[in-house]
Amino acid sequence: MFSLDTETGFRDVVFITGAYGLGENVVQGAVDPDEFYVFKPTFAKGHRAVLRRRLGSKKLKMVYAEGDAHITTCNVPASDAEQESFCITDNDVLALADYAIKVEKHYSAKAGHPEPMDIEWAKDGLDGQLYLVQARPETVVSQKHGNVLQEYRLKGTGPVLSQGRAVGTRIASGPVRVIVGAARLGEFRPGEVLVTDTTAPDWEPVMKTAAAIVTNRGGRTCHAAIVARELGIPAAVGAESATATVFNDHTVTVSCAEGEVGTVYQGAVPFEIVKTDLGNLPRPATEMMVILGNPEIAFKTSFLPNDGVGLARMEFIINEDIKAHPMALVHPERVEDPETRRTLDILTAGYATPADFFVERLAEGVATIAAAFYPKPVVVRLSDFKSNEYASLLGGRWFEPAEANPMLGFRGASRYTHPAYAEGFALECAAMKRVREVMGLTNVKLMIPFCRRVAEAERVTGKMAELGLERGKAGLEIFVMCKIPNNVI
Repeated sequence: MFSLDTETGFRDVVFITGAYGLGENVVQGAVDPDEFYVFKPTFAKGHRAVLRRRLGSKKLKMVYAEGDAHITTCNVPASDAEQESFCITDNDVLALADYAIKVEKHYSAKAGHPEPMDIEWAKDGLDGQLYLVQARPETVVSQKHGNVLQEYRLKGTGPVLSQGRAVGTRIASGPVRVIVGAARLGEFRPGEVLVTDTTAPDWEPVMKTAAAIVTNRGGRTCHAAIVARELGIPAAVGAESATATVFNDHTVTVSCAEGEVGTVYQGAVPFEIVKTDLGNLPRPATEMMVILGNPEIAFKTSFLPNDGVGLARMEFIINEDIKAHPMALVHPERVEDPETRRTLDILTAGYATPADFFVERLAEGVATIAAAFYPKPVVVRLSDFKSNEYASLLGGRWFEPAEANPMLGFRGASRYTHPAYAEGFALECAAMKRVREVMGLTNVKLMIPFCRRVAEAERVTGKMAELGLERGKAGLEIFVMCKIPNNVI
């Protein structure tokens, strides 16, 4: 675990990774681990909640085995149940975050300046206790200085050959060299894209000459990720089928500039590097707020000069992280197609109810954006899909009307208290209540879209108050989005 975000250098989080068995597999990148974030400022105020989590595949676990004359280790497959559940509980995550914060505070006091830490931990299989087994200063992102923003931007696209976890925010192109074992390292040439199953410390001389690195296995704290970060080259780790989908001497482009997903494109996709000196940018007299709906780029975006988030749309989170219609999660029994029902079951596995899945995923997505800009205001717009867009969500067609003009139809405020969607709106409110009260991110403000009449606004704000989102309570502000001329009058 690290006492900052390893990709952006964002200092206000603890980033934890874990998998089953001995920790060697996580370090060497032999497994794709679970990931967790905890937000330090609200943790210090007594709020105990995981900010964000991602389930890793964790296909292997290293265990002790009896050798001929001594105890050795071996890798065995993790069970389906282990792969489909998080390897530690929320209580474990919060205990580890507490340790990380204390360790960082201790070494910062000794050093006389902030000292982000790189820490290794283990949960003992016999006594069930958490132990810290190593702590050292983080030596890459915390050492970056200056206020120059360097952005890599794709100027085209191409067929996607493989995808994994993005390390860094850069882009690189080059011919592929697939290395299936250390004995073949002599075949590698400087400037090639190294594609392999996983890397080891004795590979570093070759890795230093690579344009980019792609591995089948590993997470963002594995050996390949750490070395790529130190070298400042893009890496896509945990790209499961990479060695089978890319071929020697074929040119590829590895892009880590599009969020948390690192993509391997076929061919040399053009890109540009834009450098901006943030220290010399003039600031207007008005407040300058960003529009942001993607939690994956929230930490990175927070370094831009800003006064908060003026518009955070829920739709991106619902589309990307939830994928299902809220009412299909409240009433899966109304979804008549067996295949869709099975997909919903798989999607929500591990949660007490499908509705809990919606609330937690939406809360964590919004909270990540709110944490990135905390304590600046973050205005979150409640869902504003049109009926045809809602219908395209998993299970949605069983709950949506067919409208000739969805742009002016059953959307925004008119949906929220309507019997056809009121239970879905209650889930949205439960998620926002969790963000503000459980997670402590009271910088979140709420915005109601497409509100046609005053009476409609009164019904919606009244229902929100019933659901625990009372205007003025704990500083909650509720805005209306001015989308139609009627709003001005």
